Parts: sequence; structure tokens; C-alpha cells
Amino acid sequence: MASLLLAVIYLTFISLGLPDSLLGTAWPVMHVELAAPVAAQSLISIIISCCTIASSLLTAKLVHKLGTGKLTALSVALTAGAILGFSSTNAFWQLCLIAVPYGLGAGAIDSALNNYVALNYGARHMSWLHCCWGVGASVGPLVMGWALAGPLSWHGGYLGIGAMQAIITAALFLSLPLWKSTDGRAGDGAANERAAAQADPAAPGHTQTEAHPERPLTNRELLRLPGARAAIGSFGTYCALEGSIGLWIASYLTMARGLDAATAASIVSQLFLGITIGRLVSGFAAQWLTSENQIRLGQVLIAGGLIGLVALNGGVAAGACTFVAGLGCAPIYPSIVALTPKRFGAKASQGLVSLQMACAHAGSMLVPPVFGLVAGAGGAVLIPYMIAALLVTNTILAELAVRKTNAAPGNATR
Repeated sequence: MASLLLAVIYLTFISLGLPDSLLGTAWPVMHVELAAPVAAQSLISIIISCCTIASSLLTAKLVHKLGTGKLTALSVALTAGAILGFSSTNAFWQLCLIAVPYGLGAGAIDSALNNYVALNYGARHMSWLHCCWGVGASVGPLVMGWALAGPLSWHGGYLGIGAMQAIITAALFLSLPLWKSTDGRAGDGAANERAAAQADPAAPGHTQTEAHPERPLTNRELLRLPGARAAIGSFGTYCALEGSIGLWIASYLTMARGLDAATAASIVSQLFLGITIGRLVSGFAAQWLTSENQIRLGQVLIAGGLIGLVALNGGVAAGACTFVAGLGCAPIYPSIVALTPKRFGAKASQGLVSLQMACAHAGSMLVPPVFGLVAGAGGAVLIPYMIAALLVTNTILAELAVRKTNAAPGNATR
């Protein structure tokens, strides 16, 4: 039964990735049909991000009340309805309105499932979970491209992805009995907290029961935990770094290195290919490499990729360096989440994962536009150096989190 539930969770994370690239893929056609300016895409993205942050911050309380399975099923239903709503819109204001339930649903799915897998399955499956997200993020643009090439246009693309989401929603509701014996709620009792601490974080079977649910910790209580602020900050700076690479490396290659736009765009795909392959590999590596060391290895690979982008010339070299940077990005996100219950205990885990997700979306929303201001002012050559500054900040915060959590009183019993 645990294997069947894990398959459902993987399927859910594929569904989480499916719509992520749809707006950017379809916007060149959408904004013309909806008579909206090109820059209006940013407003929709900001609405989605703000709603995602809000739902992430509420996830600990919702998991405590509903359980992970029911919350996930309801959230996927919410996103499926929103995506189907996108398919039938004929005005820009309607997109803005429908972006609200889409963001609310996506944030709850992300926070709840990341914590659930961290508690119940460990680092190996956490990496593979995010590999599944990469699969979904890759399939979504293919579906939209097929729709744009035919008579269905972007309406059909959203309709197709919405139908997939609806099928996954039905599968989740049918799977609800599977969650009852292993539902990782925040604060499910001291016995579960000790089990999560004593077990190998890379090993499967970190099961939680629904007995003795306790009040989840408040955000103020969570932020007082030793190392919590550093762990949250390292997560936010990493997501800002990954988002900035994906959004601005093509601009750097065209504006500062003289590559044509088509070549630069194809090179960006190497980043996501590296992330997807890297997460598949890091799942196997979790059996002999700790999550802390996977993070450090990832940071070294990102640094190597950035150095290569600055020092080497030509599209082939740029593609290889971007791929290496993607490999470096691969283990960091899942490893930070996988470490959360080990560092802070099961009771605090859901709340801290929710704060990490909120910080991640805030970083992804606020930092990349700064790169745009710099590039627009003629400073595109500075983009790799700005990414490097984020990497240095991320490294400092990650090591600070390791030091503070290791030195915390009672850490050995966590």
C-alpha cells in the first residue's frame, strides 16, 4: 500500500509541474488575442506568487485540520478548476481573477507534499519527487505547443492540461484511504518525532499516524528554533538563484556574449535538463551521500558552471556550462526539505517547510526583476556575477544552518 501511495504522490508532483510553463509558452499568442500588453504577464505571475505564498503559510494549519491526503486532493481540484477556467477566458481581467485559486492550490500542494515525503520517505524519494516535477514541467509546453500549432490554440492547451489535472484529482480522491495509516500531520505526537529523528533520513518508511494530533507551532515559535532563520533564508536564496538563471541567462548570452536568440533559448533548456537528470541521480546518491554534502556538491557545480559561462566562448561551451549549473541546482531544493524533520523534529517540520516555501516564492518573485533592471541599463555582463553573489549568500546561510542546528541543545535526540 505504501508503494501505491508513493506512486500517487509522484503523479501529483507531475501534475504540479504540468501548468508551470504554460503561461510563458502561450503568452505570445494570448496577449494578442486578449488585447493585453506583453508586460501584463508579470501581473498574472505576481498574483499567482502572492496567493502561493499565502497558502504556503496556511498549510501547517490546514494539514492539522484536514490531513495531507484530503488537503492535496482538494488543492489539486482547485488548480484543475483554475486551469480549465483559463481555457475558457476571453478577457485579461478574467485571467487575473482565476490566477487566485490557481496560486492558492499550488502553494498548498507544494508545502504539504514536500513535508509528507520528507517525514515518510526521506531524501532519496524527495529527489525523485522533484524529478517528477521536472517531467511535468517538460510535458506542459509540449502539450501547449501542439495546441498552438492546430486550430485549438492556447484554449486547447489549457483544456488538455486541465483535463489531465482533473483525472489526477479523481485518482487522489480515490486514494484517500491509503493516507489514513500514514498521514504525516504536523505535531502527530512525540513518538513520531523521535522516530523521524532516529531513522536514517534516506530510508523509506518514516510513517506517521494520525494519533494524538497536537497544535502546530506558530510562525514566531518556529523562527525561534536554532538555525531556522538560516535554513529558511538558504532556501529562499537558492530559489531566487535558480529563477534568475532560468530567466536571465539567455539575455546574458545574447546581450553580453553575442549569441543569437534561438541558440540562447535552446541553451536555457539545458538548465532544466540538468536539473531533471541531476535529481534522478541524486536520489540514488542519497544512499551514500548525506543531504548536507549533496547541497555542498551542488553549490560547487553551480560555481563551476558560472565560471565557465564567463570564461569560455561559443554556444557549445555555454550549453555545457548551463547543464553543469543545472546539475548543481538539482539536489539543493529537495535536500533542504529532506533535512527539515531531521533538524527540527516532526512537530515543527510542516510549519518550517511552509515558511521555506513562502520564502522560496518570495525570492523567485522579487529578485529576478532586479536582474532585469540591471540588464536593461546595459549591465547584462553583470548577470553571472549577480548570480554568483546569490550563490555565496546561499552557501553562507546553508553552512550557518548546519552549524546552528548541530549545536542546538537536544539535537542528538531530535
